[in-house]
Amino acid sequence: MVTYISPISNESLTNLCEQLKKKNPINANDFERYAVKRGLRNSDGTGVMAGLTRICSVEGYFVSDGERIPTPGRLIYRGIDVCEIVENCMADDRFGFEEVIWLLLFGSLPTQAQLDSFTNVLAQSRQLPQDFVENMILKSPSQNIMNKMERSVLSLYSYDENPEDLSVENVLRQSIQLIAQLPTIMSYAYQVKRRYYDKESMYIHQTDDSYGTAQSILNFLREDRKFTDKEAKLLDMCLVLHAEHGGGNNSTFVTRALTSSGTDTYSAIAGGIGSLKGHRHGGANIKVTQMIDNIKANVKNITDEGQVADFLTKIIKKQANDNTGLVYGMGHAVYTISDPRAVLLKEKAKEFSKGTEFEEEYKLLELIESLTPILLQKEKGDKKRICANVDLYSGLVYKLLNIPEELFTPLFAAARVVGWAAHRIEEITTVGRIMRPAYKSVSLPHKYIPINERTVEADMTEPYIPTEERV
Repeated sequence: MVTYISPISNESLTNLCEQLKKKNPINANDFERYAVKRGLRNSDGTGVMAGLTRICSVEGYFVSDGERIPTPGRLIYRGIDVCEIVENCMADDRFGFEEVIWLLLFGSLPTQAQLDSFTNVLAQSRQLPQDFVENMILKSPSQNIMNKMERSVLSLYSYDENPEDLSVENVLRQSIQLIAQLPTIMSYAYQVKRRYYDKESMYIHQTDDSYGTAQSILNFLREDRKFTDKEAKLLDMCLVLHAEHGGGNNSTFVTRALTSSGTDTYSAIAGGIGSLKGHRHGGANIKVTQMIDNIKANVKNITDEGQVADFLTKIIKKQANDNTGLVYGMGHAVYTISDPRAVLLKEKAKEFSKGTEFEEEYKLLELIESLTPILLQKEKGDKKRICANVDLYSGLVYKLLNIPEELFTPLFAAARVVGWAAHRIEEITTVGRIMRPAYKSVSLPHKYIPINERTVEADMTEPYIPTEERV
C-alpha cells in the first residue's frame, strides 16, 4: 500500500492557518448573550431535551425545586435495570449479550425458543460477503481500527441488493447483519494492522456458528483460539454494559440525526462509529490507559496514597500527563454518586486481578477513584459530586482478557451498534422529522470589494460602515 503524500507544503499550510485563525473566533460572551446552550447542555450541565425514547434510561440524579439531587446511578434497558440482567445471567451461568440485543431491538425479554433461534440468526449473519475481507480490509490496512470499521461499514452498502429501502423490515435486516458483522470486521482489521504496521504475524480464523458474540471475538483474537468459559462470560458482560446508553450520548445522537435526514443504514451507523472514536466519547478508554501508563512511569509506588495524590494534584494543575487538567475515567454528564457500569466492572477487575501482575494497577485505580473528588475540591473548590465512569475500569478488564489496547474502543463500538440500530429504528418509526437546530450568525455585514481594489486585507471582525457615514 502506498502512503499518500500531501502536495501542500508546511509553509503554505502555516500561512493558510494564520488566515483561518484570524477570522474564525467567536466572542465567548456571545454564547451567553444569545442564550446558546453549548454542547446542547443547559447551564446546570443537564442535557437539552431533544426527544423521547422507550429504549433506555440513564439516571444519576433527580431535580427538586430546581436543584439537582445526586442518586446512585441506574442504567435501564427497556424498563429493566441492567444490573438485574447481569446478576441473573451470572446466577444462571449463561451469556447475556444476545438476550440484550433482542431486548433493545424488540422491546421485551425473549423466550428460550426465541433466544435460541435469534442467536442462530446472528451466528449465520456473522460471515462477511464473498471477497469482502480481501478487497475491503486486507488490501487497505489502517493504523486505527475504528476508521477501518467505519470504512468497512460504508463499503457494505455496495454489497447490499437493497441498501436504500427504509422500510422497517429492511432496516431491521440490515441492523441484525451489522450487529453480527461488526465484531468480525474489527477482528480482521486488527489482524491486517498487526501485519502491515506492527510487522507481526497475522492469523485469520474461521467463524464458528456454535459461538455467541463474546466467544466469537475471543476465537478471532487468540492465536491458539483457546479461551476459558469464565473469560468469555467476562467479555460478554462488557458487551452487555456497553450495548446502549440512552439517546443523548454523542454517537447515538449522531446516528439519530443522520437517520432523521433519510439516509441509508450504512451511512448512519458509520457516523456513530466516527463519533464514538473521539477521545471525549468512546475513545476516553484509551486516554485512561495512557494516563495510567504515565502515572506508572512517574510514581515510584503506585499503591502509596500520598505519592498517587501528589501526582494527581499535578495532573489537576495541568503540570503532568497531557496537561489538560483532566483525570480521565472520573466524572460523567449524568451519573453523580456512581456509574453502574463502573461498579460492575470494578467488581470483576478486583476478582480477576487478584494474585496477578495487574493487582497493583487495580489498587491504583481504586486510589484514583477515591482521591480525585477530594483533590478537585481542594485545588479548584469544585464541590460537584463526581464518580468513576465506565472507562476507569474497562481498560483493566480488557487487559486481564489479553485484549490489545487498540481494540478497547472498537470493542465498545461492536457492542454499541446494538443501541444505534435500536435508536435508528425508533427514529424511523416514531419521529419522521429531520433534526434542524438553530445557529445564530454573529458575523457582521461587509461590502464586497472588487478583487483589483483589495490592497489591504479587510478586517472582517469589524462592522462595515457605508462610505457616506464614515467620518
